Amino acid sequence: MGTLSIWHWVIVLVVVLVLFGGGGKISRLMGDFGKGLKSFKKGLKESDEEIAAGEEAKALKSESVEGEGSGDKDEAAKG
Repeated sequence: MGTLSIWHWVIVLVVVLVLFGGGGKISRLMGDFGKGLKSFKKGLKESDEEIAAGEEAKALKSESVEGEGSGDKDEAAKG
């Protein structure tokens, strides 16, 4: 009986948040958290798109380099 259970601490935490934080502050905090999470997901998506675009550019560059090399062989065979 000397120690408090987890439920006592939860109730104390809620009371402290309501008294000192107010209802508006909690909703603003949760709104800011939601905006931050949305921004984080958007950043991950943009990062994935940039990586994919970079891989496509590398593939196109390697194809053009291979194409140039085979053209030289054809010219050498003709000459």
